[in-house]
Amino acid sequence: MENVIKRFNIAVRSYLFKIEGFGSMSKGVLKVFSEVARQYELVNHILTFGLDIPWRERAAQVAASGGGALWLEVCSGTGEMAVNLKKIADPTTKIVVSDFSMPMVSKASEKEELGTASISLADSLHLPFIENTFDLVIISFATRNITPTRAKLTMFLREFYRVLKPGGRFINLETSQPSSTPIRIAFRLYTRQVIKLVGRIISGSKTGYAYLAHTVPRFFNAEELSDILYESGFSNVKYIKLTFGAVAIHRALKK
Repeated sequence: MENVIKRFNIAVRSYLFKIEGFGSMSKGVLKVFSEVARQYELVNHILTFGLDIPWRERAAQVAASGGGALWLEVCSGTGEMAVNLKKIADPTTKIVVSDFSMPMVSKASEKEELGTASISLADSLHLPFIENTFDLVIISFATRNITPTRAKLTMFLREFYRVLKPGGRFINLETSQPSSTPIRIAFRLYTRQVIKLVGRIISGSKTGYAYLAHTVPRFFNAEELSDILYESGFSNVKYIKLTFGAVAIHRALKK
């Protein structure tokens, strides 16, 4: 496996991207995340009042509790979740970081905390790994961005399912929809007004956080996402709601 997934995958897959393109991921979405990569972590910390840090730590704890020799973070962005995983993983566990944005994976490759983690530039609907490879697949704050439709989301989830070993686990950390109507209204108002403005000012991207603010209130609630995970083939789906239901951690297993 080490010979297959190396850091030089960044350069190789960057070349393939330039000549072929990623058919399943929107070019607009790619542009958005390429624009915001430089200030992505800072903006996230500010917009969530720093809560994204303990959210990731909690998800990493849930993910790591099952052990395993090989873990994959998809849609990894700048690799913040991978850093959390690295801190609590067994020293023998190998971590692979994968994203479709070159600026994002470039930022991830700069993190000394990732140590020997392998980094791959890849389309998450067509992962460059054989089936039954990983003990863990994890994604954080990217599920709502990879596709706006239930049917397409199921396709991505089935790809994550494919690369998991039987008995392997999938962890999803994502924004959700609070059950309380007043909290849900306040959450959506904050998302639409504050995230768009502050994100644009700090990141310098006019479209980046307008897009992200658009996706948050339209994503599935925790119960709906559980149903989609079952439809995608997963079993034993469980979830934890955080911060009044504004965020949820889903855990599902491959049969």
